[in-house]
Amino acid sequence: MMAEAFVFHVEGDPLVAVMHPGEPNARRGVLIVVGGPQYRVGSHRQFLLLARDLAQGGIPVMRFDYRGMGDSGGSQRSFENLSRDLHAAVNTFQARHPGLEEVVIWGLCDAASAALLNAWRDTRITGLVLLNPWVRTEEGLARAYLKQYYLKRLMSREFWAGLIKGRVNPLKSALSLAGMARRALRRQGGQPKGTPGGAAHALPEMDPGQPLPDRMAEGWRRFSGPILLILSGDDLTAAEFRDCARQSTVWRELLDEGRLTMRELCDANHTFSRRVWRDQVCEWTLEWLRKGK
Repeated sequence: MMAEAFVFHVEGDPLVAVMHPGEPNARRGVLIVVGGPQYRVGSHRQFLLLARDLAQGGIPVMRFDYRGMGDSGGSQRSFENLSRDLHAAVNTFQARHPGLEEVVIWGLCDAASAALLNAWRDTRITGLVLLNPWVRTEEGLARAYLKQYYLKRLMSREFWAGLIKGRVNPLKSALSLAGMARRALRRQGGQPKGTPGGAAHALPEMDPGQPLPDRMAEGWRRFSGPILLILSGDDLTAAEFRDCARQSTVWRELLDEGRLTMRELCDANHTFSRRVWRDQVCEWTLEWLRKGK
């Protein structure tokens, strides 16, 4: 069946969405959430191509622009303020695909972060596909830069050739490296605390004053469904996530959970810009979805 574009509303604001039907009797579908700033087609048309492939495999897919993004109305908002948009999108997905009982959220970058912050709120959301989740803090960025940029630069022939020939200012480079190291060594916020069991609606709101990685870890712990995590090898955001996991006992424990499936594309960049990378992500997603039936 052909994809269908439509509009739904959140607090009076129009949101633009596209439905890819899949099998009429499908009980589970995929909701693609955009990471800002971009829109429902995705970088290099990734979201569009993924939706088509999943629908061809029988899985219904809905992709949409949340408020203030792409062609949707409303004021621009942070990924940390998408709970009502996501809830309305799940409602709309179910209404337009009768029989749909379970929704898997698929998100890249801060859309993956938004999924972790909100999936526990809605029992209809039963799975997450997270690509290069955004865990940005000043300290985390500094550590990632040290490892991804400065150390590689010190190991490069071009840097030392430039230093010898006077094209590189050694004092400026040393000061920049020292400043980055100071930021990287700053202490981060406390570890997320455990939460009581029970229904999602009974859980207290997370403390907005806590660092983003801590709130994301808490969201992970509150969500009970399976998770597919895909990380790029040539991406600063993915490097920050890996470093965050290494620095945190809580995150290390979360990544050891049996419900997690983890995949890594060693050469891929943040948006999986090459066709071979996009195809691999789609293959992993479809394989994981079918395994979870």
